[in-house]
Amino acid sequence: MENLRTICVVTGSRAEYGLLFWLLKEINADPALKLQLIVTGMHLSPEFGLTYQQIEADGFRIDAKVEMLLSSDTPVGITKSIGLGVIGFADALETLKPDILVLLGDRFEILAAAQAAMVARIPIAHLHGGELTEGAFDDSIRHAITKLAHWHFVAAEPYRHRVIQMGEPPDLVFNVGTPGLDHLEHLVWLSRHELETLLDMKLKSPLFLVTYHPVTLADQSPETSLNELLFALDAFPKATVVFTYPNADTAGRGLIQQIDQWVIQNQPRSQAFVSLGQQRYLSLMNQADVILGNSSSGITEAPALKKATVNIGDRQKGRLKATSVITVAEKCPDIITGIHHALSESFQRQLPLVESWYGSGHVSQQIKTILQSVNLSTRKSFYDIIYDL
Repeated sequence: MENLRTICVVTGSRAEYGLLFWLLKEINADPALKLQLIVTGMHLSPEFGLTYQQIEADGFRIDAKVEMLLSSDTPVGITKSIGLGVIGFADALETLKPDILVLLGDRFEILAAAQAAMVARIPIAHLHGGELTEGAFDDSIRHAITKLAHWHFVAAEPYRHRVIQMGEPPDLVFNVGTPGLDHLEHLVWLSRHELETLLDMKLKSPLFLVTYHPVTLADQSPETSLNELLFALDAFPKATVVFTYPNADTAGRGLIQQIDQWVIQNQPRSQAFVSLGQQRYLSLMNQADVILGNSSSGITEAPALKKATVNIGDRQKGRLKATSVITVAEKCPDIITGIHHALSESFQRQLPLVESWYGSGHVSQQIKTILQSVNLSTRKSFYDIIYDL
């Protein structure tokens, strides 16, 4: 038992946990590995559904909880939350002393974990590096974590090239695809009738699944941008609309109030949920006619399910997009046009031919196998790309 390699995974949001789920399963089931789990951020917040309880219900033991999320989504509040996170992760990592810390993505909670691990000399494995989301400061966070990380598991070959371009050695950058697609081969899918029972609503067509997060680098206020989307939804009075709440980003709480008010005014055809969980969320996506908003799930999971996405604004600008993704400006007329195009017979007819950029599954198993054998060193070398000048 003393020779077990200890791999510690951090999760701070429902979406990130969904992507990490099967990797957690793979590590936990391997007798040569010991899984540690640190839960932080929105998982610990009543406002966002106390989703750590779902993690425990899934059979995972939580080894540490890092409370860091202030009840404020102002720039000052988010910055102070990062500071609290660094302090909390310093204590957690000192207690747990893992061999490897696994981090996914680009949220501020994950930046706090990466900073603490760097100083503690714990090597980092980073998932979903090399991507671009030019509309949010998450873009800078993602690249910062890349420079703090030692192994990189990217979702597509262009992202691998970008991580190498940032000076990371090619033999430590692995194009495995997105682990989120592992759900598609393991999930017990819910039928439309089962979803109606669980959600307590009729899912009449057209069915829209909507997730809209604040665009933290936009010139237009998030509240104004969301209003453009809500006005567009008014143009489809027969549509069933299911919202999932935005993340705990700057200005996110104001958006939740707007969504709740719209739902109240549009009963019984609409509901909003703090968290649906992976089974309900992906099953609902599989039944939906259009995925709407600016969530990465519309870019990664939706194309794998051959579903139309209307991607709004610049939050996902720079990400590789399948032909099933229609990108429109954050203006009501443009959003309406995009939805009509997504619902059109010609567009729906070509969806079965859509190919995903992000792999075809078995990703978590690949990541686990690589982490079993990597050299546990925190020393990094900068890989120079030689140009002909």
